[in-house]
This record gives sequence, C-alpha cells and structure tokens, in this order.
Amino acid sequence: MGAVDQPPQPPAIESVLIQAARLPPSASEPAFSVIHLDEAKIAPYDRLDTALRQIPGLSLFRRTTSLSANPSTQGVSLRSIAPSGAGRTLVTLDGVPQNDPFGGWVIWNSLPTESISGISVVRGAGAGPYGAGALTGVIALEERGGGIAASAEAGNLGIQREAGAAGADLGGIGLFVTGQNEHGDGWYLVHAGRGPADTKLLTDDWSVSARLQTVIGRAVVALRAGLYDEQHSAGLVGAASETNGDTASLTVAAAPEPGALGWRVQGWLRDSNIRQTTVAVSAFHLTTTPANNQYHVPATGWGLNTALRGANPTLEWEVGADMRAAQGETEEQFRFMGGVFTRDRRAGGQTLVAGGYVEAAWHPGQWLLTGGLRYDYWSSTDAHRIEHNIQTGAVTLNAPTPDADGSLPSGRIGARYDLSDALYVRSAAYTGFRAPTLNELHRSFRVGNDITQANPLLKPEKLYGGEVAVGDSTGNLIWEANFFYNQLADAITNVTVANGPFTDPIEGFIPAGGTLRKRQNAGTINAYGVEARIEDQITDKLNARLAVDYTHARVADSGGLRPAQAPEVSATAGLDWAAPFNFGVHLDLRYEGDRYEDDLNSRLLHAAFTVDVRVDYHLTETFSVYGAIDNVFNSNVETFQAAAIPPDTNALYSYGPPRIWRIGLAFRN
Repeated sequence: MGAVDQPPQPPAIESVLIQAARLPPSASEPAFSVIHLDEAKIAPYDRLDTALRQIPGLSLFRRTTSLSANPSTQGVSLRSIAPSGAGRTLVTLDGVPQNDPFGGWVIWNSLPTESISGISVVRGAGAGPYGAGALTGVIALEERGGGIAASAEAGNLGIQREAGAAGADLGGIGLFVTGQNEHGDGWYLVHAGRGPADTKLLTDDWSVSARLQTVIGRAVVALRAGLYDEQHSAGLVGAASETNGDTASLTVAAAPEPGALGWRVQGWLRDSNIRQTTVAVSAFHLTTTPANNQYHVPATGWGLNTALRGANPTLEWEVGADMRAAQGETEEQFRFMGGVFTRDRRAGGQTLVAGGYVEAAWHPGQWLLTGGLRYDYWSSTDAHRIEHNIQTGAVTLNAPTPDADGSLPSGRIGARYDLSDALYVRSAAYTGFRAPTLNELHRSFRVGNDITQANPLLKPEKLYGGEVAVGDSTGNLIWEANFFYNQLADAITNVTVANGPFTDPIEGFIPAGGTLRKRQNAGTINAYGVEARIEDQITDKLNARLAVDYTHARVADSGGLRPAQAPEVSATAGLDWAAPFNFGVHLDLRYEGDRYEDDLNSRLLHAAFTVDVRVDYHLTETFSVYGAIDNVFNSNVETFQAAAIPPDTNALYSYGPPRIWRIGLAFRN
C-alpha cells in the first residue's frame, strides 16, 4: 500500500547508519501475499495496532485497541479465520519476536509509531525463516535507522501522550533511543444497564528503549534493550491489570554481495509479568465481589536464530535454524469466601520450539518460483498445578501433567508469472503450526461472570492453505485480488462447558448468568475467502485506497457454526490529500461485519462502521500541528456481550472507544 507525501515534502531521514542489522527482503516475497506500509502510512497514527487496522481481515481479538484492551487480549491474527487473545500471527522487530513469552499477545504500547520506519505484512502460514507461530502470517516491523520523530498530544477523556525517537552518532557508534508516556481517563464500557459496579477504563503506560549499532567489516552489529509498563482498569470496581517487562537482543548481520554470502546471527531475551484482579458482578451491576487475584505471573522467553544466504541474478537460497523457549507460571488467589480468599494456586511449565529450514527462489525471466521446507521439534514440560488452603497451608490439589513433545514438518511453495511489466498472476500453498502458549496451557481467566479454564493437555494447531491472485504492482494504480482456502486443524478455542449457576470442582462457583468455558483443541475450522485491494495515486497530491476481506469460516461438524470472534466481512478505505496552504488531510474508514462472542454463536456482536480524520498544518518542513478525531460519528462498537443478570433481563454489551479528539505537535526529519 503506497502513500502520499504530506506538504511540504520533508527531507530524507538522516540515519546514523545507512545499513540495518537485518538481511534484505527475500527474493521469494513477491510470490506471496505481502502488503507494505511505509513510514508515511504509519506516521498519522498514535498507536501501532491502530495503524495496522489498514489491513482488512486483521483482528485484534475483541475489536478494541491497546488504548483500553486488557494486555492478555492483545493478540493479533490475520484473515479473520479464528481470532484469539493469544494471536495466531508472529510479530517481529528487525527479526526479534515481539509476542509475549507467556501468552503470545503483543504489548503494542512498547512499540511507538515514532520508532517504526516500515511494516511488511505477510498473509498465509509462514515457513522458512518465520518459524513456528506464524500460523496466519507475519507482521515484520522495521525500526528507524536514525533521525528524529517526536509528538505530544492531548484530548478529551483525559488523553495525553508524549513519544519520540532520536538517533545520534557517538564516534562511529550509532545510538537510537525511543520513549513513550501515555495517560487516559477512559470511558464506561457499559451503556444500557450500567450500575454502581461500573467504572471508567483508566490507562497509564510508558516504554523506553535504546539501540547501539556499529559496522565491523561487512557486518552490522546492533545491541537493543527496552523496558515497558502498562496499567489498565477493567471497567468494574476492583478489576484491574498491570503488565511490565524488559527486552534485550543482539544481532550481527551482513547482506549478501557479489562473491560473498549474507548471514545473520541473533539472540534475544524477554521477561514479562502480569498482575490482574477480577471480580464477580451482582444482578443489575449493583456490586462486585473479588473473584481472583493473579498477583504474580512471571515469564521468561529467549531464543536464537541464524541464517546463511547466497544470491546471484537468478537464484537466491537461504538455510537457517531457530529456537524459542519460554518458562513461566501464574501465582494467584481464588475462591473468595467469608470476605477473604481461601485458596492459593501455582500453575505453569516450560515450552520449547526449535527447528531448521531451507528455502530457495529462482527467477528465470518472467517467472519467479520458490519453495521452502522446515522441520520443528516442540515440547511442553514441567507442567504443574498446585493449590493450597491459605488458612492452613494444606495442599488441596496437586495435578502434574506428563511432559509432551513431538515434531512437525511444514513448508511453502509459490509461483509468480509477470504477464507484462505491471500485470502478474501468482499462486502459493503452505502449511504452518502454532504450539500452545503457557497462558493457554496453565492460566485460567475471568471476564465478569464468565470463566475460561486453562488446559495443560493442549497440542499444537496446524494450518494448511493455498491461494491464487492476480494484480498490477506498478504505476499510479495498483491492485490485487487474492482467493484463498485455509484449514485450521486442532484449533485451540474456548469451548462452552456449561452455564451457571453451578459449582465446578476446579474453578469453584459459576454464578447465574455466568458461563464456564475450557480451552480445547476443538476440531477443524475450514475457511475460504477473497482479499482485494486497490490504490490510486490520483495526482501527486491525492491518494485513495480501498481494501476488502471476505472470509467464510465454519467449524467442521458443528452444523454451520462460525468461530468465535470471526467476522465474515471487513473493509477499509482511506484518503491522503496534500491540500493547499501547507495542510494535509488523512481520512480513514473501517467497516467490520457482525461476529459472535462465543463458540455457540449465541452472543452476537453487531457490525460496526467508524470514521477517523486527521488534519496537519505544516509550519516548517519538519514541524507541524495537527488535530484528529477518532470515531467521528461516535459509533457504538460492540466489543463484548455478557449474559443477562438476572437471566430474564436484556444482555449487557461492552463498547469500544467513543468519539475521541486530539490536538498535538509533531516533529520529523
């Protein structure tokens, strides 16, 4: 997806180091469904997950953004096959996985848009260098090489945000730092049926990172470290969450050159911790009662990856290996009786995925032929669940789970033929897998009176798919239509066990109006659909774009049930206009069809349409003031439907952000 320049044209970014510590894009890329967002397409947004919503079919689980979402629901998935809180898409920053080691979700506020120079979105299971976890695709982020990008803004709902990224030359060593701080007073999730138990969604978050980079011979060496903290209230009295963590990575990479191979060696470490309190809600939302206190959920993830690449004008090949490991557990208090918690639980374990791959791309004339194979080993070990009586210290449950492991092959092939300098046809087939996260294996969670139970016996889910596309990739008018079929086997979903009131031997009392669900490998999901996008650089100052995704996803042998949280239709449209008198106008429209909250398709979330607009006034080539309105028409975007309490009353809906206006200052060079 291209972009139009904002007036007046800013100078090129001054990078301290022209090279980046990453290999160049693979020659196989044009054979697959890949969308690029350059810096101009990212800059108008104050959060990265919002910028990514330009991609139709991209799902952030419960239709809300990192402005208000509980961290454990910030997983991202592509193609609307079956969104989940863990996410089925691998997110990387210059090759380093950004998915949380415990839950697979992404802390988007640790990745300010000011620090990102480009995004490549690969749709379809990723074999080759992407490894396990890239089940529905990959979102590859590229960090800026240098220059300065900063913004400060304030708005209604108590919103204030300051963020920046800057580079400096320290005598042959490049230093690049980023930082962000944000606060919001929030809004009420519930409209009709709101009671004294409902509160506003408060948010506070900050993040900092630094990268040191230098060149040694042909190789670029980059050392990066970061910290983040994010706090949210949950919209109910007594319910809140906080997540924090740190990251570190070391990358050494050299691009292939005539007569010299390219290569990359990368190691990374990621620590995270969650603290979360949940509550039970009384009839008519009059009061809340403590239900669970997950006071310590630490996790550590680490990994290594290597690649060796050779290239000539017609052939490129790459071999590599990677490993990702994680360990963590949830420490929590539950079973609130007589005004106190009466039980304590520790549950967790370790996971490992390691594999190797080979991939090649051959480009004879108008053809591009590519293929890759992977072979991975996975394991889930040291699974434990121990519960105590808090008052006496007596063990009430000790339920270890046997270790599990296995190995899986995966691969992808693709072909593209250039019918002319612009027009092309392409096709691809692929397989991939995703091992369950520590969160899915070991951590139960609660939303209001609905409880979802962990399952330490989960096994990896697998995706098989293919697609065929036709498009035009050059000139002022670019377009593509892509038809795909995907099958998700052993899909990890939240399966309804029973509705309350009743007492579960593990999770305790499920109140009236509440539901107990359990994570399970719930069979197969079949999905087919079409993705279409068109973009027209109408003039050198006006750009228009439209993209549509239709996904027909059904759970096999269910009588036609749709997967939970999966819309059938989503569409985005936008306009970028370099208006006269140094003004720039950025318009975004987004439509998403209805989806179901649950696996039984009994809780419907209606379709939603939103419009966002931003106007920039450029005081100089690098400095501007702007005003923005998100959700211009104050549309009600349903994000969650809870069962009626009492059962004979209307169901309660939770809603995403109302109309939000922001004014701010921005600087970029």
